[in-house]
Amino acid sequence: MSPPTAAMRGTPPGILLLRTLRGQDWNLRTYRYVVLLITFLAYACYHATRKPTGIVKSVLCPDAHTKAQGWSPFNGPDGPSKLGEIDLAFLACYSLGMYVAGHLGDTLDLRLFLTTGMMGSGIFVALFGMGFFWNVHEFWFYLSMQMVAGLFQATGWPSVVAVIGNWFGKRKRGLIMGIWNAHTSVGNISGSLLAASVLDHGWGWSFMVPGGLIICGGLVVYFFLAAYPEDVGFATIHGVGSDLMPDTLVPAEDEEAGDEGRGAQRQGSMYRTSIGLVEACMIPGVIPFALCLFFAKLVAYTFLYWLPFYLTKTEIGGEYISVKAAGNISTMFDVGGIFGGILAGYLSDKLEARATTAASFMYLSIPSMFLYRHYGSASMPINIVLMAITGLLVNGPYALITTAVSADLGTHSSLRGDSRALATVTAIIDGTGSVGAALGPLLTGFLSTRGWDEVFLMLSIGAFIAGILLTRLVIAEIAEKRGRNLYREQQNPGAKFWLNWELRMYLVLQLNHFYKSKGDDDSGSDSVEGLMNTQIYLSTTPEAVISVI
Repeated sequence: MSPPTAAMRGTPPGILLLRTLRGQDWNLRTYRYVVLLITFLAYACYHATRKPTGIVKSVLCPDAHTKAQGWSPFNGPDGPSKLGEIDLAFLACYSLGMYVAGHLGDTLDLRLFLTTGMMGSGIFVALFGMGFFWNVHEFWFYLSMQMVAGLFQATGWPSVVAVIGNWFGKRKRGLIMGIWNAHTSVGNISGSLLAASVLDHGWGWSFMVPGGLIICGGLVVYFFLAAYPEDVGFATIHGVGSDLMPDTLVPAEDEEAGDEGRGAQRQGSMYRTSIGLVEACMIPGVIPFALCLFFAKLVAYTFLYWLPFYLTKTEIGGEYISVKAAGNISTMFDVGGIFGGILAGYLSDKLEARATTAASFMYLSIPSMFLYRHYGSASMPINIVLMAITGLLVNGPYALITTAVSADLGTHSSLRGDSRALATVTAIIDGTGSVGAALGPLLTGFLSTRGWDEVFLMLSIGAFIAGILLTRLVIAEIAEKRGRNLYREQQNPGAKFWLNWELRMYLVLQLNHFYKSKGDDDSGSDSVEGLMNTQIYLSTTPEAVISVI
């Protein structure tokens, strides 16, 4: 299928209306802020629709110490296992659909593709909730609704990352995308609060409300999201600007007025052909980060789907909390995740080391999960603090890899500026991670019946393997950084000038002292020693010379 042309895409109707009302167009900076805002809201809606299943688990499959009857077919002894299978069905279809969605996102109009995905997700999430109103007790119904919803949900992440890649370059990408990636946690928090707030009216409403929310979000995307700079009169050089906020994208009319050679580069993303999955896998770093994300999402999604359920089954401060309270308290994990994504992005920019930052967070998450499991039941304040810290460390690398790393690799130098690999690379990395996201909740459904210590052991092992998988990239980053620092020292003429000046002055002083002392009784022994010291200084490293002088 050939990529869409400008005529096929056109300017979003909402932007055309605003231009007519305002009498003028937005500048580049405003468009970028609008793109950030709309994609933020779009993916927050996606995540909001994933939270209801975690919130209603305790209603569908109540504990023995409660008097609730639950909901057939989930209220039997195998209820937790069936709920795990529901999660597996959703996430398996999500991960498989991700590979297809990534290729389609590089081929079709991203605005229409994203709108379709949001609309479909909202419809099938709402249909799952309709099982309550229709009094459906067939397992296949809920299973099939989750499977189709998972396929539509797969359209979200490759699309929004590709849109951001079309509008922004690499500089400070980690920090900006770390802030932008807060949509994941904001969506989780919003979904938890919405689902918990209407739970008393029937668990079906916990799906209907988020389903309606994402449908409204799809309408906003259709009317106002400019997925490509070319759609609103800007042309991009080599697909992606080199900086984040300056005007690396230029108006199309200005470009046409320039030299003829520049006009040949106005093709932008709409005329390029997307690369295949095999070619995208050959980009350096794609496979290691994809495998790392497999285990990182295994950990993160286990918390996403099972944390509210865990809270209702765990005695905290000597008492059990209600389902609604568990849903509200579980949002603290996502609050920590917001700061984790921002901190990981900032550090990776500062250190210029994505793999080192991600691996460090994964290793640190192991003791944090241990502390949460063994000391989180002491009191509610301690539980909340440890939950937030765990969320920070677990979601930090997950956010970094799915945003800045995916965008970096999707615009890798080996692609020669072809930004149409953005959605494909993002889909490979996040699709592989989603397989782990499907496996984690499924294993939790079985392991939780044997005890939660085994669940946390599984999570710790997953975090450790995630860090180990980045070892080669971490070593490469450290070696590159050392080589770069050495090169800077060698290429710094200012440092050479001052170093040579200091050595020359020291040598002159020693020689002067040598000639003055020729007639003395010591026969210049002190000065000879000084000249020998100078020779030693000259043979040492610059750092040693400077430290002595």
